[in-house]
Amino acid sequence: MARLQYFHFHFKAMGSPCSLQFYAENQRRAKHAAKIIRNDIYRLEAKYSRYRTDSFLSTINYKATLGGAIDVDDETAGLLDYAATCYQQSDGLFDITSGILRRGWDFKSGKVPDESTIQPLLEMIGWHKVNWQRPRLFFRVPGMEIDFGGIVKEYAVDRAATLGWNAGIRHGIVNLGGDVKIIGPHNDGSPWKIAIKHPRQADGLLTTLLLYSGAVASSGDYERCIILNGVRYGHVLNPKTGWPVNYMAAVSVIGEFCVVAGSASTIGMLKEEQGTNWLKELGLPHLWVNVHGEVGGSLETELLV
Repeated sequence: MARLQYFHFHFKAMGSPCSLQFYAENQRRAKHAAKIIRNDIYRLEAKYSRYRTDSFLSTINYKATLGGAIDVDDETAGLLDYAATCYQQSDGLFDITSGILRRGWDFKSGKVPDESTIQPLLEMIGWHKVNWQRPRLFFRVPGMEIDFGGIVKEYAVDRAATLGWNAGIRHGIVNLGGDVKIIGPHNDGSPWKIAIKHPRQADGLLTTLLLYSGAVASSGDYERCIILNGVRYGHVLNPKTGWPVNYMAAVSVIGEFCVVAGSASTIGMLKEEQGTNWLKELGLPHLWVNVHGEVGGSLETELLV
């Protein structure tokens, strides 16, 4: 059997720095797997980007603006089904119709919007205002829109790991902007080291995970925020109030699938003070830091199999 070699690929997608680390028999095999994965990530980016007028998401949102209906394909239907489940399990806090709040919050401006800007946007938010009956999506309130930002990158990570495995990679890791899934441990059987950043210290780490399998995702006010008069306004917005969460600073969750870890970490943020109990009841390994610097969770050890 040929000795496996280590390969590392860097690229940018979905607005994030991304990397693939593989062990493969040769460069041709590694490059082939990387190309398959990158092409699929670029496909998903083109399909669901809110920045592209030719994306399917933009087509959906054009119908939403008019208060119309549209039939969607099976892949999109799967994402919508998952979003509906997250909405229910989060008591309406995980809501893919809340992306419209970015019209009120410009985190590059250094300014906080007033209530008169936020209130009209809240009228157009609420998954319960959408009729979703596979394959038809109907928007009852004109002006609404959906945003898969809290799901599609994590979904892409899970697909990337599966595509890598199908391409013959047995040892590797996928990292799309900090959302991670492991294809298999290092070639020598050792775990991958995954650093969890501290939300308040530029180069600080909360912990280093040692993982043989599974996925990790984090949510937090790491970069996009406004600090005004000593108050920090992060980019994780409560769809019911239109204002940023102000209890959790960051949440990381480990799961079998990145899309589950990602939505769980976001819901943990949105749950505010109740987030600690919600995450505990969820039962997945997790770590949280609140705005007071207190740290908690269920990661009793750095080594997780």
